[in-house]
This record gives sequence, C-alpha cells and structure tokens, in this order.
Amino acid sequence: MQKRKLGNLEVSAIGVGCMGFSHGYGKVPEADYSINALRKAFEAGCNFFDTAEVYGDVVFYPGHNEELVGKALSSVRAAPALQ
Repeated sequence: MQKRKLGNLEVSAIGVGCMGFSHGYGKVPEADYSINALRKAFEAGCNFFDTAEVYGDVVFYPGHNEELVGKALSSVRAAPALQ
C-alpha cells in the first residue's frame, strides 16, 4: 500500500470512509460485519479511517462510529502502521 504524509503522520494512500457502518447508505450492516471489514482493510495496509461523531447520531448515538472503529482496531493499536 502506498503511503502519504499528512502533517507529521504517514497514512495509507487509500482510506476507509466509515460513515456507512453507522448510517447513510441504506441498511446499516451488523456490527460484526463492520468490524471484520475494518480489520480486513487494516490487514490490506490501510491505516487511514475517516470517522466523525455525527455519523452515529442519525441511527444510534453520537460516538457510535468511533466506538465501532475502536473495537475493530483495538488489537492493532500498538502496530507500527498506526503510530
């Protein structure tokens, strides 16, 4: 996966937009599906995940999307790609 500099961070050139895991594109997928998709993206070299507090506000509650991403990536937070 190609990388790009974003300020002082090095991030994957391809990112994952996470809004659809909480609302926005029809039926929201099950949490397990979303978590698996996020983990697969990380395994493919992605370390740039776009989320916002407001993504969860429509169907769930503010912060839902961040919690979902946090659960998905909790096991890899110390990985060099995220530092």
